[in-house]
Amino acid sequence: MLTTPFCRQLGVEHPILNAPMGGGIAGPELAAAVSNAGGLGTLGLAGLPASLIAEQIRRTRALTSKPFLANLIIAILQGDELAACFDARLPILGLFGGDPRPFVADAHRRGIKVVPQLASVAEALAAAEGGVDAVIAQGVEAGGHVLGTTSLSVVLPAIVDAVRPVPVIAAGGIADGRGLVSALALGAQAVSMARAFLLATRLQRARCTRI
Repeated sequence: MLTTPFCRQLGVEHPILNAPMGGGIAGPELAAAVSNAGGLGTLGLAGLPASLIAEQIRRTRALTSKPFLANLIIAILQGDELAACFDARLPILGLFGGDPRPFVADAHRRGIKVVPQLASVAEALAAAEGGVDAVIAQGVEAGGHVLGTTSLSVVLPAIVDAVRPVPVIAAGGIADGRGLVSALALGAQAVSMARAFLLATRLQRARCTRI
């Protein structure tokens, strides 16, 4: 079984996360399915009100007993989204862009791990020094909200070297097993994938429609 220190740290079997795709794609059903299959399921909660964030976390917890991550975008936080995550006892908080350091202490006091997604060595190093539990290194190949301007093959090993021993998750253009192995060879301890899960959800919806 392919595993890494990051997997063992979180208690997951496989070094794979689904990306926090918006529009209801990375919802409780997908996140729970990924976690139940041995990966780290991820909820995409950006732009949702606090009441709906709490409901999404509760629904996911009802569908899986395994760890999962919920992602928020720092730049569009309105003020009560984090409180909703804390009150719902979220296991792992993902933060996209911006400076995650102001949120680390409050999360850790509640036993919540913090995993920000960043795109440069400077940002990743600052986050690591601020006490985050892992970082997601995003390459320019990523879809959706793109932070970086550098290829994943360049920025990933640079971030790995800068923040060691903090685990690094690779994101951007990874769609299959070869991409996973390549990212691990460059020092990542897991990968965040969108395309494979996006296709899976579309196929599932198409099957349900035909039925």
